[in-house]
Amino acid sequence: MATAEIRGTRIVYESTGRGEPPLVWGHGLTSSRANEDAYPFVRLHDVARDRQVVRYDARGHGGSGAFGDPAEGSWAELAVDQVELIDHLGLDELAVGGASMGAATALHAALLLRDRLRALVLAIPPTGWETRRAQAGMYLERADIVETQGVEPLIARMWEAPTPDPYDPDAHRARTAARMRASDPAQLAAAYRAAATADLPDPAAIATIPTPTLIVAWTGDPGHPVSTANRLAELLPHVHLSVASTASAMEAWTDEVRSFLAAH
Repeated sequence: MATAEIRGTRIVYESTGRGEPPLVWGHGLTSSRANEDAYPFVRLHDVARDRQVVRYDARGHGGSGAFGDPAEGSWAELAVDQVELIDHLGLDELAVGGASMGAATALHAALLLRDRLRALVLAIPPTGWETRRAQAGMYLERADIVETQGVEPLIARMWEAPTPDPYDPDAHRARTAARMRASDPAQLAAAYRAAATADLPDPAAIATIPTPTLIVAWTGDPGHPVSTANRLAELLPHVHLSVASTASAMEAWTDEVRSFLAAH
């Protein structure tokens, strides 16, 4: 693990593997590198067999520094952090990707990186645009619950939420509860408030991204709806979309990512 001072805060990161172009990957909301190691969407250690993979804890998450203000956690601001980390590492031509919040961050980063970007990987893209307002309200409600009642009432509320189709419901809920209990409550509430400020880039801007893009999505999750993935697939000019409804289909994502990156 290494650290970098990025825009006034500490960002912890790691770099594994060798090969070009490198992949810079961002995790999801309330997650971290450690959480993704335990429950990966894409097995990044396998991806690192082919190329350099840079992973980091986003501002306000894991071992990185806290938010000074919720707006610092908007996806557009997290993308600026990501690009500054890329510049700190001296990476020129590269791929970027991530899961959920990390996918949204990568989209914003693509608009900043432009000609430096060789490939884009978006895993379970979250709600955006017209579906974002209700999601933002839910995040503010979760922040209020943590701040006024603690984590256990939040876990009880989340227990009622739908489970993505590829997951066993009981196992998924148990993992989510364990992650919530292991979180710092102040950091958790701050992350939810930050997420309430976030949205995907304007559709017209997304349509200008020429980079070859792979989108992997799943069914059964209103927080990461297939409708967002489908809309992105309509907007992006060079895109492949893969949708998983079973555990075996999701298991194939790692090979899909490796093959896609090898081709670009």
